[in-house]
Amino acid sequence: MTDPLRIAILGTAARSSYLYGPLLAALPEVELVSVWGRSADSARKLGESLSVPWYTDLEKLKRETAPQIGIVSVAYIANGEAGLMAVESGLHVLLETPIAHKLSEAQTIIAAAQARGLKIEVAEQFHRRPLEQIKLKLLKSGLFGRVYSSFNDFAGHGYHGVSVMRSYLGFEAQPAQVQGAVRSYELAPHWARLSGSREARTETQEHGMIEFAGGQLGLYHWTDVGYDSPLRWWRSSRFLAEKGMGMTVGMGLEVQEQLTLLAEGGEAPRLVQLERRFERVDGGALLAMLAHTGDPDLPIVRWDNPFRPQEQGRAPQWHDDEIGVAGCILSLAKAIREGTEPTYGPRQAYLDQEITLAIRQSSLEDGQPVRLPLDPAIQAL
Repeated sequence: MTDPLRIAILGTAARSSYLYGPLLAALPEVELVSVWGRSADSARKLGESLSVPWYTDLEKLKRETAPQIGIVSVAYIANGEAGLMAVESGLHVLLETPIAHKLSEAQTIIAAAQARGLKIEVAEQFHRRPLEQIKLKLLKSGLFGRVYSSFNDFAGHGYHGVSVMRSYLGFEAQPAQVQGAVRSYELAPHWARLSGSREARTETQEHGMIEFAGGQLGLYHWTDVGYDSPLRWWRSSRFLAEKGMGMTVGMGLEVQEQLTLLAEGGEAPRLVQLERRFERVDGGALLAMLAHTGDPDLPIVRWDNPFRPQEQGRAPQWHDDEIGVAGCILSLAKAIREGTEPTYGPRQAYLDQEITLAIRQSSLEDGQPVRLPLDPAIQAL
């Protein structure tokens, strides 16, 4: 048995307590040893809620609790600053998204980690959710052939949505050019779930077309009221491939997967049936996702939940997003132990943020195409 990797949570944002704390307590590969916050009051509350020592002095935290990993969980705008602080203090890090708001800041973080031999993973969990993992496993199987175009229609904002779109093409696909449009529009008064208000609102829509070096296309669409407006309920991600296609469609969190290959005879689509397999017939923890393909050579494609129970009832019954975030933690832990790279990592996180900024930069330039790589000094709004 290898000793668990020692982790400190750096920051007192909401995810520190309701997400990271419980996940770390349930993962045998890691151990939460301390927390840090800028404010003594917030650091104390977090430490007490998670039953670990709390600090406002990072050097003292390191000296007294000897963490190997820092999970950076701070206010959204402080991601880059806190991430660099953690790396410069000598910790492997799990960073929240985006890796940094400025590309120059992201480059500094990556260079600082490389100079110190440290690993960086970024908490981009969407492609790690079970429904996305089984789709990526199907694409990797070759049944669908080459993916030519990929769409994100309100399945996630900014870098999250860009990452969804890129995942179907393969993270190795190299983006070359971006064309974007960002527009604001007035909406009728309605209930906003996040604020509880019932006033008229202004939405900002973002639309982007990304051309890749291999000729593939990515289409990205988002509205900033997409998470809490009954006027903008659509959720979809899609891919068009050589031998079939896939589409996620739905309203809010209620989505359905429609994946098709050719039926025998080549004149109709054949539906790929997805199955969630649980530890008991009436539920319990998720064991695996299975795709029943109808292909005689590969009738079943299976993705196993890495956090499935080894004994019945001996594993947490996590929902999909918790499984995704736990996958980020596991990716970092494995990279540290084996001396490999995380499965997503800072380079992919950089590309997702770079494309997001390029869409906005292209819009500022009246929709003119923007070539990548983007100048790190550009401050797109």
